[in-house]
Amino acid sequence: MTNPNPTALGSVDASVLEVLFDQAPDVAFFIKDTAGRYVAVNQSLVERHGLQHKGQVLGKRPRDICPGDLGRIPSAQDDTVLRTGRPILDHLELHWYAPNKPGWCLTSKLPMRDPAGTIVGLIGISRDVRTAIETKEIPVEFAAALAHFEENMADSTSPSGIAQRARMSPQRVARLMKRFFGLTPGQFIAKTRIAAASRLLRETDRSVAEIALACGFYDHSAFTRTFRAMTGVTPTRFRVGVNG
Repeated sequence: MTNPNPTALGSVDASVLEVLFDQAPDVAFFIKDTAGRYVAVNQSLVERHGLQHKGQVLGKRPRDICPGDLGRIPSAQDDTVLRTGRPILDHLELHWYAPNKPGWCLTSKLPMRDPAGTIVGLIGISRDVRTAIETKEIPVEFAAALAHFEENMADSTSPSGIAQRARMSPQRVARLMKRFFGLTPGQFIAKTRIAAASRLLRETDRSVAEIALACGFYDHSAFTRTFRAMTGVTPTRFRVGVNG
């Protein structure tokens, strides 16, 4: 399949956006048609899949280039955006960079419409979640509250609970979270819990139920749903995939 004329996707010039996002290695950029097939991507997206050039991606869906749920879930997301017109904004998820290297991303997907309002495709980015700050920049009370949460993962913790322990307003905690981690407090809590669970699944023989409790999930089903939403696989399949 050849790359269609950018005007078929509305007023966005896909070639210009490709060049722009090729300069952003911490962001995966894509435009897809109404069938969820890639019609424009940046080099970062190509390399994350362990591929060499854009021609190996264009004209394909995520499920065509990623195995199992790692490809099925983003394709299902695309179908929902294209069908409903509802965007996905800053969805926190664990991506896998070839070969088998995990990394956290915030993914956003928006429908693209023609002048008549008809959906003609979708556009999106997935940006790396990184912490490029000096420890000394973090307020002591804020750091202590985060450390307490990480050391007491099994306890029930909410954004307001972190703010209370830090003796700060929820608004200030939210600003600090966004500045230091690029996340909302809720996203930070979920990311920390799932990252801890991932380590326990990789490094221990503890049961999934035990790991769920240790990471603050009091309902096994809720843990499985959250883990799958953020990693693309169930805890059991994650363990088999990593250790198999």
